[in-house]
Amino acid sequence: MAFLIDEAFLPAILTVPPMTDEQFAEFCAEHPDLFFEMTAEGNLIVSPPNYSLTGAQNSEIDWQLRGWAKLDKRGIANDSSTGYVLPSGARRSPDASWVLKSRVRQLSQKHLDTYWHLCPDFVIELRSKSDRIRPLRDKMQEWLLSGAQLGWLIDPESHAVEIYRPGREPEVVAGADSISGEGPVEGFILQLALIWDPLAD
Repeated sequence: MAFLIDEAFLPAILTVPPMTDEQFAEFCAEHPDLFFEMTAEGNLIVSPPNYSLTGAQNSEIDWQLRGWAKLDKRGIANDSSTGYVLPSGARRSPDASWVLKSRVRQLSQKHLDTYWHLCPDFVIELRSKSDRIRPLRDKMQEWLLSGAQLGWLIDPESHAVEIYRPGREPEVVAGADSISGEGPVEGFILQLALIWDPLAD
């Protein structure tokens, strides 16, 4: 399903026919210069590649989360290229995520080798300069409704982190040097200096 869309109109939401996991993966592979997610209603969300600075910030988050996960050993950390199929049928990709290994081991071999049909226990979304805040906040609520136990929405421009927990209003932490995990990722501490400024020494 090839298509052309001017980057000036991205992100965009398109109506597409239903797709299996395999068809969705093939479609994404046909357009490696774009990023795709799918809503529970079957609408395709098309986004441009990250800005370079956002990519550096995301890499720092991934590096810290993966390092902690290797030491903790209970779960597995994934980066922004990872897709999940949520209970609603939505296909979503957080900027960083962590899932208990015990949950992953319960997946069938088919789903283990393709998209994991589960919601991560912990998700991080990173706002880039091209992102509007409302869709990101809606996405954070979608993660919680799908089963996430903790979520962080990180906004480097305002040096703020919005903390999302099930059944509670988001908490905003502004100007912090670090943020500590809780619940499923208790013990994880994300150092924020190189996320606020990836070019710092």
